[in-house]
Amino acid sequence: MIFEIPNRETLDIKTIVLDMNGTITVRGKLIKGVARRLKKLEKLGYRIILFTGDLRGNANKLCKKLGINYAVCKNSDEKEREILGIGPEHCAAIGNARIDIGTFKHAKISILVIEGEGIHVETIPFCDIIVRSINDALDLFIDKNSLIATMK
Repeated sequence: MIFEIPNRETLDIKTIVLDMNGTITVRGKLIKGVARRLKKLEKLGYRIILFTGDLRGNANKLCKKLGINYAVCKNSDEKEREILGIGPEHCAAIGNARIDIGTFKHAKISILVIEGEGIHVETIPFCDIIVRSINDALDLFIDKNSLIATMK
C-alpha cells in the first residue's frame, strides 16, 4: 500500500514483519483482536511474516492457526539477515524487544509495541512510532490515514 507522507518520502509497504513474544502474544497467548486484524491486512494485499526467537516453542502451532509464514531467528543478527533477504525497502517491522533491532534497522517503517511484557530501551532509537498495543500498530495499516497522520 502506498503512503504519501507530507515532508517525507512516499512509503510503499507490501510486507509486515511481526515479532511474536511480547508483540502479538503475551506470555505465550495470542492477543485478542490480532487474528481478525491479520485477516483484514491480508485482504488489503499485505504479506504477513513472523520472525521469532520462538522462546516458548509455539510458533509453528500459532502460525498455522493464523495462516502466516514464519522464520525462527534466535537473535537480532538472524532477524537482520531474514529482513535483508526479503527486501526491506517494502517492509514494516513491528516488535518490542532488543532482538527486533535487526529488523528495525532496515525496515522502511518500524513500530515499537508496548504490551504486557514491556519494551527494551535499546530498541527506541531504531523505531519510527511507539504504540500502546499490537492492535493499535496493525490498525495503522488498516486505516492508512492514521499512519499518515502519525508520520507527518
